[in-house]
Amino acid sequence: MSSHAPGDGAPVQITEDEAALYDRQIRLWGLEAQQRMRNATILVLTIRGLATEVVKNIVLAGVGKLIIADNEEVKEEDLGTGFFFRDEDVGRKRVDAARPRVESLNPLVAIEAVSEYSDESLVKLIEQVDLVCMTEETRENIVRLNETCRSLGKKFYAGGVYGLLGYIFCDLQEHEFISPDRSGKKDAKNVKLKSRFTSLREALEWRWNLKAKREAKEINPHLIFTLLALWEFQQRHEGELPSQMEQAAELESIQATLINERVANKSILKGSSEPLIASLSTTAAHEFSPVCAVVGGALAQDILNALSARESPVSNLFVFDGMTGSGHTAMLMNPPSS
Repeated sequence: MSSHAPGDGAPVQITEDEAALYDRQIRLWGLEAQQRMRNATILVLTIRGLATEVVKNIVLAGVGKLIIADNEEVKEEDLGTGFFFRDEDVGRKRVDAARPRVESLNPLVAIEAVSEYSDESLVKLIEQVDLVCMTEETRENIVRLNETCRSLGKKFYAGGVYGLLGYIFCDLQEHEFISPDRSGKKDAKNVKLKSRFTSLREALEWRWNLKAKREAKEINPHLIFTLLALWEFQQRHEGELPSQMEQAAELESIQATLINERVANKSILKGSSEPLIASLSTTAAHEFSPVCAVVGGALAQDILNALSARESPVSNLFVFDGMTGSGHTAMLMNPPSS
């Protein structure tokens, strides 16, 4: 393991051994971007199936330090998607069971495990890091932690998987990044852009003013409002997700109400989310490995892009539909500016 970790003082310089290990990605996004990742500290909250995929990818990419925090113990249902866990880990703290297997992925990354934390100690943890990734939480907890990160000037991601549905939310506050010019011109130059993001609290108040059927098809409000309906259902049922087919009607009713309240031009909306809602009524409380892999891979890559300041980040809500294998992004934020 490195003799010192990010946050100890002067920036950590990439060694020759590290340059050799990360040669392929340095060629892809440059030494400067890899250096920024090497000096970054990330906090990942709740180590279940989705976070397992995220942790794997960011550790292999070579971030400086990763803090994994989770108050809960390994349960039998965690074994299906949590490949850091084994049968004998049931009953142990998730982070304690996962830590040695995370460390084995890349000994050059410093790993810290936090198995007990309160709201107060969590704030102190956030103060130490550059970016927070919260997974598998309720809408209210995401909003609260997002506001804490904004007050401390920390980049924030949230993600979750509900059966065949998955999502990524991103709030980087004010973020500068390099966007490669892919025009193919010989004298093409990279462009430096800046995006200003909204908090989840603000995004939940977004009013949709869709002006064309093509725009509605690209964004797919039905899919996005299915996610919002799940969050509202969870709030109404004291944190519980739907678990029986009879609850599909309530979920569909919540979605219809949200669309009616927040979409100005409903006449151009086509299609239906009834098959997905029917599926979610019995599977929303479960994680499926393929959905975790897709959403976790996308979430990890976006985190790495944000840390390295390369490529445009998620702008700023992405929802994945495992029934069709498609994902849709909604920009609930100010567009990039040069």
